[in-house]
Amino acid sequence: MKFNKSRNKLLGGIFLFILVLLFFFLPTNYFLEVPGSAESTAQYVKVDGKQDKSKGNLLLTTVGIEQATPFLLVKSLGNDFETIYPREELMGDESTSQYFQVQQYYMRSATNSAIQAAYDKAKKPFKKVYKGVYVMELMDNSDFKGKLSVGDTIHSINGYKFKSSTQFINYVKKLDKDAKVTIDFLHNGKQKSATGSLVKLEQTKRYGLGITLIDDTVATGTPKASIDAGDIGGPSAGLMFTLQVYSQVAHKDLKQGRTIAGTGTISPDGTVGPIGGIDKKVVAASAEGATIFFAPDDPVTKEIKKYDPNYVNNYHLAKKAAKKINTKMKIVPVKTLDDAINYLNK
Repeated sequence: MKFNKSRNKLLGGIFLFILVLLFFFLPTNYFLEVPGSAESTAQYVKVDGKQDKSKGNLLLTTVGIEQATPFLLVKSLGNDFETIYPREELMGDESTSQYFQVQQYYMRSATNSAIQAAYDKAKKPFKKVYKGVYVMELMDNSDFKGKLSVGDTIHSINGYKFKSSTQFINYVKKLDKDAKVTIDFLHNGKQKSATGSLVKLEQTKRYGLGITLIDDTVATGTPKASIDAGDIGGPSAGLMFTLQVYSQVAHKDLKQGRTIAGTGTISPDGTVGPIGGIDKKVVAASAEGATIFFAPDDPVTKEIKKYDPNYVNNYHLAKKAAKKINTKMKIVPVKTLDDAINYLNK
């Protein structure tokens, strides 16, 4: 009897230990969006091979995305700056690796737009070099599923090199539905090729490769500017990278010793667009000592309200977050690159 009791206690202890491990370490199907970092853009930008060493900082801001354990889910309850997302809502049908791969594309696209907007504002020459089409998604019935990956850049088909995604699509449209096609593409920096058949495209009468694609370009100017954002993904650093590049190519001291943070997408024409998680970015910027925070003042149209009746624009969300954490950081609304530059030059 004593042996059985001891064994039961041991088994009970092991079971409890396993439950504790699962509570703290078992991944769930949920992700947490939390305050990320506020980092100097100067470390990622070079103009004419040189980094900006002047006093002050222009800070890009990020959110953190982490897969939640049961412990983290419980811990986040009641925290105004930690948001729980089901995996499907955050990533859709993409795998985790595909999701972050697409975020890397969005960052590359943002840096290209930043260089174009900055050089245009500084009245400096620049050009866009077309690299090919970037694979954003593969249909389940695509014959190239498993041969191509999200993030690959296709630069020729059947030996034909094209100068835009439109040319690429028009070429495929003219192919016979039974045609075999050979694609040359770049995968993780390595040249590869794959051969496959066309498939019927959903909700159309056409045949194609069964991929979603977008132009992959690189912007360059004189003097040469480069932005290497490392592992940071997404388009939201566009505005802050534009300010950094502009300050260097135009030889303008926008910082004047200040620590300036912000967020927002950037279009080549200088329009600033909204992003997600701005409340978390306000927290990150304030913790890093920023005194100014640029927030997109995106218009709330009837179409947006129809789609999301509770939509609040980025600027008002940022103001609300700043008030909640009682920061002295000034929240500045911006619609364009000029708005940000004019504010800093006051």
